[in-house]
Formats: sequence, C-alpha cells, structure tokens
Amino acid sequence: MTETATGTDVFERETTLAELYRRMRLIRQFEDRAARLYRNNQIPGFLHLSIGQEATAVGACWPLDDRDVITSTHRGHGHCIAKGLDVEGMFAELMGKETGTCKGRGGSMHIADPRKGIFGANGIVGAGLPISVGAATAAQLRGSGGVVVAFFGDGAVAQGVFHESVNLAAVWNLPVVFFCENNGYAEFSAASAQHRAGLRERAIGYGIEYHAVDGNDVLRVAALQSELTDRIRSGAGPMIVEATTYRWHGHYEGDPEKYREPAELAEWKLRDPIKALGELMADRGLGDLVASIDRDVEATVDAAVELAERASFPAPETVGDFVTAPRPQIPEPPVPTEGTLKTMHAITNALTRELEDDPTVFLAGIDIGEGGNVYGLTRGLAERFPGRVRDTPISESAIMGTAVGAAMAGYKPVVELMYFDFIGVCLDQLMNQAAKLRFMTGGAVTMPLVVRTQFAAGKSSGSQHSQSLEALLAHIPGLTVVMPSTPADTYGMLRAAIQDPNPVIFIENRLMYGMKGPTPPADHLVPLGKAIVRRPGADVTVVSYSKMVHDCLAAADSLAEQGIDAEVIDLRTISPLDFDTILTSLRKTNRLVVVHQAVGEFGVGAEIAARAVRDGFWYLDAPVIRVTAGSSPAPYTPNLEQLWIPDQSRIVAAIRESVSAHPGRPTGIEAATT
Repeated sequence: MTETATGTDVFERETTLAELYRRMRLIRQFEDRAARLYRNNQIPGFLHLSIGQEATAVGACWPLDDRDVITSTHRGHGHCIAKGLDVEGMFAELMGKETGTCKGRGGSMHIADPRKGIFGANGIVGAGLPISVGAATAAQLRGSGGVVVAFFGDGAVAQGVFHESVNLAAVWNLPVVFFCENNGYAEFSAASAQHRAGLRERAIGYGIEYHAVDGNDVLRVAALQSELTDRIRSGAGPMIVEATTYRWHGHYEGDPEKYREPAELAEWKLRDPIKALGELMADRGLGDLVASIDRDVEATVDAAVELAERASFPAPETVGDFVTAPRPQIPEPPVPTEGTLKTMHAITNALTRELEDDPTVFLAGIDIGEGGNVYGLTRGLAERFPGRVRDTPISESAIMGTAVGAAMAGYKPVVELMYFDFIGVCLDQLMNQAAKLRFMTGGAVTMPLVVRTQFAAGKSSGSQHSQSLEALLAHIPGLTVVMPSTPADTYGMLRAAIQDPNPVIFIENRLMYGMKGPTPPADHLVPLGKAIVRRPGADVTVVSYSKMVHDCLAAADSLAEQGIDAEVIDLRTISPLDFDTILTSLRKTNRLVVVHQAVGEFGVGAEIAARAVRDGFWYLDAPVIRVTAGSSPAPYTPNLEQLWIPDQSRIVAAIRESVSAHPGRPTGIEAATT
C-alpha cells in the first residue's frame, strides 16, 4: 500500500506545472462564475460546486488520454473540465441552452460527453460506479490499454452499488481506478459518523490495492495517478485511491451549512491547492507565467459566459427529441410453417448468432457462464466465446450498470436478470441511467443493451418469483419492453433487440421454454414495436401478449364453434405500443377485450382501454373489458393461485360479455374481478 505519491521528473517541468495550474484555475473560475450566475437566476435547478477540490480532478485525470473514460458525481464540473470538456458548452448547458454540451437536456448534475470519454456527472449518489465497471469491461475486451477513473465521494461508500461495483471489478480484474474525493462530508453529515471501516480496510476485503494521497497537492495526485495508470494499463487490475480534500461551498448553492464551523473552512482555505501551486511556481521564477495564465483563464471564462448568454433555448418542438435512437427498419417476415423449434433453443440460437456475427456483443449474468443459465439457455457458450460470456456475482445493480457503461463505450451487452421479480433491486440503472442517458446528453449517447429476464405464474413459485411487471418498465420513457409468444418471434425479436440502438428489456415466460413451434430461417428478424394479428375475426378484438396469447387463441377457437368470431392480436412489444394495429381491428369489430397475466390496476390493459376510449370511442359498441390477475400478490398455494391467474374460461366469459353487450346497456362487473 502507498500512503503518498512520489514526484517524477515530468512534474518538475515548467510546461507541466503551467498546465496543471491552468486546469485548476479554469475549474475555479468556472465554478466561481457559475455561483454568481446561479445567484442571478441565470442557472436553473440545482448547483453543486467543487471549489477547493480542483487538485483531485486535475491530478486524477492528468495521465488520461482518448482511450480512457471517467464517470463522475453530482459535483462533476471539475472532472469534466479536467478531462477536456470545453467551458463554452458547459456554461450553455448550465443555462439550459441549445448550444450546451447536452443541448440543455442534462444541466449541471448530468453533464456528459461520451465522445470525450466523459460518461457523465450523475444525480444519483454512487450510480457512476456500476457504469464505470461497464466501461472498464469494454476497455478490457477492446484490449487497447484503456483505463477508467470512477470518481465518487465518501458518502457513496455507504451505497450498495459501491460494494457491488468494486467487487465485480476485482473479480474480473478490470482496468479501473475507484477514486474517492473524501471531502469530509456526505451531504450534511460528517464522514466520521457514516462509516465504521475506512477504504483501506475495505480494499483488503476486496483483495485490491489501496492508495492514499493529499488531495490538495496536485503534484502528488498527478504523480500517483500516473504511476497507477501505467500499471493498470499493463494488467495490474482495479485499485482504490482516497484523496483527502475539502469543498469550500455547501453541499449545494444555498446550503445554510449549519453542520460545520467557520473556523474549519478557514483552516482548509489555508491549504488552497491553486494558491499552493502558484506560490511554488513563483518561488521558481514563474510568477509572471502564473499571472498570465490567470488573465487568459479569466478571458476564456468571460467569453464563454457571453456566448452562453447569447445562445437560444431549445425550440419547443424539440421537447420530445432524443428519447430513443432511430430504429432500423425491419420488414415483417413471413411466419414460418415448417420444422420444430423449442423456445429455449430459439433463445440459445439467437444469442449464438449474434455472438458470431458481432464481436462487440457479450453476455453477462449470474450463472450464465460455467453454469450455462438456470434453464441451460447459455450452455456451452462460455467455452465457445471465451471472455464474452461472463459469470457475475449476485449483484444485480452492478450487472445492469455493466450493461450501461459497456453500451456507452460502444459494445452491445446482453445481461441477464435471473427473475423479473428482482427488477426492484437494480431499477436505478435502468430507470435513471439506461432510459435517460440518451435524452440527458442531447442524443450524444447510444445505448444498445439488452436485459433478458423471465417470469411465470402457475407453478407455486410464490409472490416473489411470479410477477409480471412489464407495466412498471413500460411507464419509463426510453425503455423498449418486449414479450414474445412464439419460438420464431423469440428468435427474431431477440436478434432484433441485440441489434437495436436502444435499451431493450426482453421478457420471457419460463413456462414457454419447452413450447414448440415452426423453425425460422437463420436470418430471421422480427421488427420491434409491431403487433401481429394471430387470428383474424370480425366480432370482437382480443389483445394479449406472451403466454396468454395461446389462452386467447384457444378461447377464440372454442367460441368459433358457437358462432363468435374473435380476432386475436399479439402485441409482442409492450412499449412502444403498436396501437394502430389495435385501432384497425377495433374499427372492424367494435368490441375490445384485453388479457394479461399482470394485475389489472394501472396495467397495460388500462393503457389500451384509455387509448381505445380516446382514439376509438366512436367505433366502440361495448365497454372495454380487461381479463387480468387478481389485485393481490401471487398466492403460493395451488388452489388460490389458479383462481388468481387468468384462464381460458375467464377469457371466454369476457368475450361473450363483450359480444352480448348493446350500446347504452351496462355489461356488469369487469372480468378482472370475477
């Protein structure tokens, strides 16, 4: 373990000293001007400044080049400037202008430019750590010597994602420096009151190196980082650096700062990193150079602010831009009619084909490598594609973050969430990162990742292994949610999802893994966001997806013998919803029944019903009826579970109710409650 860094010849050079000083001065001036602009109401939202911490940002980024990536925090302006982001775009971004780094969509806490290896400041404490693991995974796979620096504060150590990220990085021996800026406070709380073990002790537990450094001495920080970066490029593995520093301003601008004494701040100001380096340079006869840099930086900041003030705000018609990337146009393929293929083999075949075709595709998840997946879906792939089918610890947030960071770095990760029910453990990385980063960066980020997961009810798996939670994810703009019902669609849609430039949640029903269907051709692709009519009909439209489609088809066939002709639509993609196909059918049948295994309240059926009433009101001759699971967690005991799950008899009853209804006459209680 190293307590402090030692100097090298490069840090004695005038050019090096001048550049270190210039970068720190630029950060200080940027932050100081941002504070004034905020007080003048020229910057909206929240503002977290790093005045006093300039040496950590500049020193940590000193040895980095274009191969390298940083992830940041909500206090990230200094990190961005130290990695090379221009202050003109940054000021415009803070003001919410179209010329901003992120076109005004990100603001202070979300500023990023992945083209420069800046994977973003982050409004969620600790959220950059899993993303750094993904970026480091991409660097390791690429093999070009790239290194990731993951900035975090002392408060983030208490987050579960800190443990998951550092542990996974250690297990995979990833090229990442976890760089802690320990400024003594986790928001309003002293760091000493937040932890019973320090980072030194934690590093021992992870089996990685720990290095401490004076975070207010830019020469020591830069020298240490240079040494560690060189070693990591050569395969030394992840390390933790703890830089002790201090923020002069409050947690946010406007913070009353009642949690610390003025004398403490005054003492730390005596250790001003910029003043210290400036005095060192003056002692070496470089005082005029220091003064010149000060003038140049001030002029740069003045010019940047002037440009930002003159810039325009985004046009109103662009409010919905950058939510998703444009999808490839995939024509609807012919429905295969020959051969026999199980759904489980369709998944294996699709993963294999994409791994063969695209070297940027890799798989990661719990027990998917040596174990070959709980259901054997990835068996043999780890041996066939070494390094690209990766076992992970049981760390769902780190797994999702790995996908986000790797996708930002140009890879196409396919990660597995063993059970859909576990989505709550890792929702932040999907809801606040994968779904939002393209939007918050003004389209600079592309997020080609797939999360495979599975669900089912009906086999007494209990309340925590039976949930159909697609509506939860469909409610998040930016996510695509796919739930196929046939082996051919499973194959074609999984391949399309992996090739898609957007984050896709691919939800399988495990009770369908053994289901057989016709074999699609090897080049089979199925478009995302397009429903399909599985059974034409004239009397009533029945909409469903996943396994329930087959129950609906069986119900429709049984009713056909009684003269009721039901049209069955398979949504296939939940979000984006193909309502045009539903509306086209509704114009013909004038009746609508929606069936899904999820609970009814606030679900997919409710959304379809609302759209039908709004866009198809004049076509409806009967109320929309939903057939859904009951309004309770999934029961364990078989007799209650069978009552809870929708079945063919309830679907038949709902269709009969819809067909027998007449305009203006009530139909009774919804099928979801019967």
